[in-house]
Formats: sequence, C-alpha cells, structure tokens
Amino acid sequence: MTAMLNILILIAILLLSIFFLYLRLSRRLPERADDTSVYTLEAMTTFVKAALHELTSSSLADFGLSEEEYRRRKSKRAELKKALRGCTSGDLRDKAYVKEIIADLLTQRYELDDAHLNLLLPFHQPESLSEQDQFDILLHTYKKEAGLHAFDRLIQTYEWDRERRNEEGQLETYRITAEDIRSVFAREAPRLTTDDKLQIVVQRIYQQYKGFSVVDELRDMRVDGVSGGVSGLPPLMWEGEWSLDEDDQLQSLPRSHDSVWLFYKGKSIHLSFLSFGTEQELRRVCQIIYKYNFPGQLSKANGFKVNEMADGSRVVVLRPRFSESWAFFVRKFDVQSATLEQLIQDEGAELPIGLIRYLVSGARITAITGAQGSGKTTLLMAMVRHIPEVLPIRVQEMSFELQLRKIYPKRNIVSLRETETISGQQGLDIQKKTDGSVNILGEVATDPVAAWMVQMAQVASLFTLFTHHAKTFRDLVLSLRNSLLKTKVFTNERVAEQQVVSVVNFDIHLRRDLNGRRYIERITECVPAPQETTYPEAFRGKMTKDERLAAFMETVLEYFRRSTDRPLYTARNLVEYRDGRYVAVHPLSEQSRIEIAEYLSGPDQAVFDAFLASHWGDEI
Repeated sequence: MTAMLNILILIAILLLSIFFLYLRLSRRLPERADDTSVYTLEAMTTFVKAALHELTSSSLADFGLSEEEYRRRKSKRAELKKALRGCTSGDLRDKAYVKEIIADLLTQRYELDDAHLNLLLPFHQPESLSEQDQFDILLHTYKKEAGLHAFDRLIQTYEWDRERRNEEGQLETYRITAEDIRSVFAREAPRLTTDDKLQIVVQRIYQQYKGFSVVDELRDMRVDGVSGGVSGLPPLMWEGEWSLDEDDQLQSLPRSHDSVWLFYKGKSIHLSFLSFGTEQELRRVCQIIYKYNFPGQLSKANGFKVNEMADGSRVVVLRPRFSESWAFFVRKFDVQSATLEQLIQDEGAELPIGLIRYLVSGARITAITGAQGSGKTTLLMAMVRHIPEVLPIRVQEMSFELQLRKIYPKRNIVSLRETETISGQQGLDIQKKTDGSVNILGEVATDPVAAWMVQMAQVASLFTLFTHHAKTFRDLVLSLRNSLLKTKVFTNERVAEQQVVSVVNFDIHLRRDLNGRRYIERITECVPAPQETTYPEAFRGKMTKDERLAAFMETVLEYFRRSTDRPLYTARNLVEYRDGRYVAVHPLSEQSRIEIAEYLSGPDQAVFDAFLASHWGDEI
C-alpha cells in the first residue's frame, strides 16, 4: 500500500513538473476574458516590462537548446541588454532597437488591427484625443518626411515661436498652447495607417517604460535644448503641511511636473500643453537622464549632476534639497552647423568671419564671452577648424560638450574633464605633459581654472581659446584679475591686472536678443599700455634749488600716477554690430598685425594685408 502511494505521488509530481515546464517553454500567459482590460496602455506596458525581464534574466540552460542556438540567443540577449542600457543615454540606435523589440513582443501577444489599436488611443475619434495625443500624431507624421527636423518644420510652418503680447502690449513668454495644437491638428487632419498607429503606441509605451516621458521624442529633435521642472508650483507648496492652506485658486495653478520648456533658436518656449503627469514621473526622468558613463549618484548630499549624453548633449540635473524641485536641462549642440559661415550670416558677415580666421591662424589668445545660450560653445567649435592641423589640441571641459574629435576625427585632439575625484586644476596640470600646442578651455568658471589659464597662456602653450560669461571687456579683465588674487598667485591688484592684459589679446562678445537672434556684438582688441617708459629726470640737470625741487616733484607725481590710476591697457573695438550689419571701427594695432603675420605663409600674409586694407583702408 505504501509503495503504491509513493508511486502515485511521484506520478503527480512528474505531471506537475511537465505542466510547469510547458508553461515555461511556451511562455504563454493566461488568457483574460475581458478584452478591454487587456487592451490598455498600462496593461501593455506591464506586459512589456515582464517580457523584457524574462528575455534578459531567464536561464537559457532551461530551454534545452543546441550549442549553435544557445550561442545565438546569448548574443541576442547581450545585444538587448546593451540597448536597454544605451537607450536611456540618448543613443538613437539603441532606442530604435528597443522599440523594434517592443513592437515584436506586442505583435506576438496581441491582435493589433485598427479596431484594437483604437482601444488604446481613440484614433477614430479625433475629438477624444488629448493634446498630447494630437501632438504625438503630428510629430510622427512630420517625422516620416523631415526626420529629426520634424519639430523644427512644425514650428516654422505654424509660427509657434512668434511673439505674444498681452492686453497691455507687453511681451509674454513664448509658448505653444493646447489651442495651438488642436487648431493645427484640425487643419492637418492626418491620416494614419495601421503601422502608424502601432508606432505611436510603441513610442508611448517606450517613453513611459525606458524613455524620458513626454520629452522623449523632443529631446531627439534638432532643437537647442529641452528642460523640465523649471516652472509651476514646487512640491513644498502643495505637499504636506503647506497643502492645508491652499485655496481653490492655488490648487488650479500648474505644478512643477506640468513644466516642459524648449530652447529653440535662442528662444525659451513653454510647451504648456505637455505635462509629466505626476511628480514621480518627473523624478524618474531626472534619475535616468544623466546616467551615461556612470557619473555617480545623484543624492541629497550631492544635489546636482553635470554630464553629457551619448549624442554629445550636455545634461544638468537638480534635486531637492539643493533645488526647490526636481529639474533637468538638456543642452544640444548642432555639430553639423559648426562653421563660421553658417553661424555668422548678417550683412557684412565677411568682416567678422575673416578677422576670426586670422585671429586663430595667427595664434592669438582669444576669449569668447557672452550670456548663457548666446552661442559661445558653437562658435568655439567653428573656430577650431582654422587652427593649423599641425598643432596638437588639448581641451579641458566640465563635460564633454565640444565633441571636437567627432567634428575633426583626423586631428590630434585630447579632451579632459572634471570628475568627482579629479579637479579641473589637476586636469590642466596634466595637460602640460601631453605635448599640446593649443589649449582650449570649455568654460573658465572657477578661480583656480582662471588663474591657471593666465599662467598657461604665458608659458605652457602656443595660444589659448576659452569661453567666459563676462558682459564687457573690463568685466573680463577684472574677473580674471580677481581670480589671480583669490588664488594668491599675486597679492597686488595692479600687478595681477597687468598679467591679465598681457595674455588676453582679443575678446569676441556674443549676444542673444529677446527674439532669440544671436550675433557678434563686438570684437575687441586689448592693447597693453607701454610699461617701459622712463621717468622724468629733469631734476638731474643744472638748475636752482627751487627749480630742482619742482622738477623732482614732477617725477614723484609721475610715479604715483603710474602706481594708481594710470590705465594698463586700451580696449579697442575692431568690429561692431550696428543696425543689423557688421562695420569696421578701429584698425588692428601694428603690434598685433606683425605678430599675426609671423604665423602666416608668404601668400597668406599678402591676403591678410589685403583684407585689412579693404576694410580699414588708410587707417592701418
């Protein structure tokens, strides 16, 4: 009797094992009776998460595969894992691959005809589509023709970047509203195929699972940048104890997770029709968007991160308590447009373009100054093209945003950046040992870097290019002088200022107006005042006692004048932007003309002289 019972138990265990193994191998999920509960974006997203987890974590040894099939699946799994990591870093190829996998999984699991796709989004009822749905459809439609320029074409076609003024005639924030989206959608009335609908659904699932929520596709477009969490009420005002005091008016105001802004051709445009939905979703985006190359953890103790993405974009992420709310800023740089001719296009553009070329090829130490978003980094990219190719280039940045080796892959270029354990000062010290001839500083933003830049320009390199946020040339000199004093390189203000004006030869100042138009406001030359002039010595001659005393006092007066208010330099604007065109103002100094000509070949010297004569004529 006991033996029979044991046999029955073994048979039951064997049957159960076979049943569970069948489920495992077939990967079939129990069918649900209610189609409407299955055909929702939330259910599909949950399914995709589970399926991808299964594909990347299940043991291949359990499937009884042949050796060749085992290697093939192992390779596909490694490729999928790599793509799942890379798609959150701005790699468009990895993103496309993951979306293909999601589409395949959905196609295998669900019946995705028009009728079922309409259960996910009401494609058949345009009036029931939300503004985000309509925008996604418009962007998808335009993307089929314009690619990554789709949003740019939409903005240009419907003038979404136009000025808006209130009833009092004051300029309002640039914004794209829900009314704008609905109006354009009604006018376009896009016709979607079944595949179009599937791609829109796949993108919606992807951006909620692995992507950057509502800004996922926007981030990929050819725009200057995108940000989130930068407007609306921060959580402190509507969470916890504060929320008890809210009135109806406060509750109706937008919140930080309702904030999506676009940086487009120098304009900050509020996409008021888009929202992350919840603070948790905004937080999720902030926590994944900066992870490229593992820059370290964003924490309360370290409330910000600055990093680059796989496509060279710069990303800055902020979090409480350092910031009042979670926020991110993605700044993109159009590498394809990094030429002087594309960047400088106003009337008389040949004047600043030609002068900048000669400043670079003539090895002049040049500062590129201007406010944020004025185009300093992009202009610096374009200037590198005119550095002689025989000169090795060394770059120091806070994050790898110049991407010079992508633009100039055959040039000798090495870029360094700050890390959590290596300071910018240490990086600059290392550069001195790497055989570089030209040093480029992505941004002189700290006192040690500014002080090192001045010292490096004097002895360590042929010439230096750097960017700075100074508003005027005087501000630039004072800022660099103060950095020398703060770092105790010098203790005397006058001596420190003299060191600065001896190394900063030129300043190219950029400006962005309220309409987002960027231009070069001025190109300024720094002409140091002569410092070797002898003091008056008339008191040494034959004269009466009173005359000698008077002459000596003149010498003393000259000494104190030189020690106090005597200017150490003259700032001369060579080129200015006036009334929409570039004009020549003061001629290049003779000393600078001679020093630039020394680095030019014979024929180039003649062309240089002809360029100066054509624009400044007899003033030279």
